[in-house]
Amino acid sequence: MSQHESGTGPAVDGDSDGVDPARVRQLWHLLEPLHAVLYYAPEVFEEVADLGYDTKERWPSYFPLRAAPLGAVGAERVASAFYSFSPRMVAEHIDSAWSVANPEAVLAARLRGVDGAYRAIFGELVDSPELAEAATLARRAAEAVDTAGRPLAAANAELEWPTIPHLQLWHAATILREHRGDGHLAALLVAGLDPAESLVSFAATGAASVERFESRGWSTAQWSAARARLAARGLVDGGDGTATEAGRALRRQVERHTDQLAAAPWRSLGQDDTERLVQLLGDYWVAVLSSGLLPSETTLGIGKV
Repeated sequence: MSQHESGTGPAVDGDSDGVDPARVRQLWHLLEPLHAVLYYAPEVFEEVADLGYDTKERWPSYFPLRAAPLGAVGAERVASAFYSFSPRMVAEHIDSAWSVANPEAVLAARLRGVDGAYRAIFGELVDSPELAEAATLARRAAEAVDTAGRPLAAANAELEWPTIPHLQLWHAATILREHRGDGHLAALLVAGLDPAESLVSFAATGAASVERFESRGWSTAQWSAARARLAARGLVDGGDGTATEAGRALRRQVERHTDQLAAAPWRSLGQDDTERLVQLLGDYWVAVLSSGLLPSETTLGIGKV
C-alpha cells in the first residue's frame, strides 16, 4: 500500500512543534516528485536544448535549472548551496553555464518546460478545480516559509508567481522543497557531517546504492577518506562501510531535525487545510510516479529512513 493510499506516511520519531512529523514528511514525499519533473521531463530538455545546453545527460542542464534563481553566481556559491555535490563537478557545469544562457532565459525555459510536462502528465486533470485548489493551498504554505538562512528557498520565493494554477502548484512545490532542503543542510552541519560525509553516511544506511551516490562527483579517494573519517567517529564499520548503530542514530537525528525545520509552513497552513492538501495531491503524485520519468532509485532515500 502506498503512503497516499494509507493516508499516513512514514513514521518519524519526535515532534515538529505541534505538527505531526509524519505528516510533514508525507508532504515532502508528495511534493518532491512534483518539483523533480523539472530535471527529467523531455519537455524541459527540449526547452534547455533550444538555449544551447547539452541534454545527452541531465547534469549540464540540472545545475543551471536549479541555480538560476540565485542569478549568475559562480561555482563556489552553487557548491555551497547544493552542498553534497563535489565542488569539481559543480565547477565543471556552472563555470560555463551562464555563457550558454543567462539565468532569466533559464527561468523562462523551465516554466515553459514544466507547463508542457504537466499538461502531458496530468492530461485533463491539469485544468481541474481540484488542482486549482491544491495550488492555492500549496501557495499559502509556500508564502509562509521563513527564508532566513535558506538561500535556495529565498531565491525561489523572490521570483514572480506564475498565473496559471498548475504552474503555481509547481512553483509552490519548488519553494517548499528548497525550504526543506536548506533546513536539511543545517541539520547536517549540526550533526558534523561535511558534504562528502553526508553522502557516505547516508549510503551506509542502505538509503541507496553507493553507485547512485557516486553520481554526485566525488572521487574514489575522496569517498574513501570520508568513510575513514566516519569510521574514526564510530559511525560506520571500518571494514565493510555499513552504518553502525551510532551512525544510524545520527542519521535518524538528522531526519528528525529536518522535519522539525520543515514544519513551519504546515503549521501556518493549519491542520484542516494541510489535511485537505494531502488529499488533493494524491492523484498528481500518482500521475508523476506513473509517468516513468523519475528514477526508481534516488539519493533522497524516500521511504528508507
